[in-house]
Amino acid sequence: MKLFLIRHGQTDWNVKGKIQGSYDSELNETGIMQAQELSKRVLEYNYKFSKIYTSQQKRAIKTAQILSEATNVDYIQINGLEEINLGAWEGLSWPEVKAKYPTEYGEWYRNRRYAKSPKGESYQDMLERVLAAIRDIINENCHDVAIITHNGVIMCLKCYITNTPFDEMMKFKTDNTTIVEIDSELFE
Repeated sequence: MKLFLIRHGQTDWNVKGKIQGSYDSELNETGIMQAQELSKRVLEYNYKFSKIYTSQQKRAIKTAQILSEATNVDYIQINGLEEINLGAWEGLSWPEVKAKYPTEYGEWYRNRRYAKSPKGESYQDMLERVLAAIRDIINENCHDVAIITHNGVIMCLKCYITNTPFDEMMKFKTDNTTIVEIDSELFE
């Protein structure tokens, strides 16, 4: 069984370079067009999936709705696929975080997997909830599925399945509406 991990479409905060994390931003016009183009690609390249699962954040839900309408495949919102909660850093840019939280940022940067931003969660915390959601999806399905989620989630999962240190996660950065195909056996 294949999992097609798909990053949501663009938001205004993506354009402005603001950290979104758990902030529930909407797709902008470009993001809506990207989701429509994603749907065309899925149909053109004949991707087949039995269900679409989505994070419960608005930017992912809207992407899932557009894909669902184009493919006639139902989408289901499930808990656990949401982006990492970066707490007090959300709404700031990375340069602003470095300036306002130099000590906390330094610790987080050196130990990204386990360190937490102020009032946030660690990548390990996120990984544990995402893996639980992914395993539930795998246990409930025997056919390929699409999963609409977030860049941090996809980077974290790629680190996990390739045994890559989390301080190297940026090499797995995904653009909006990128499709990442992963075999479900990697999560057993």
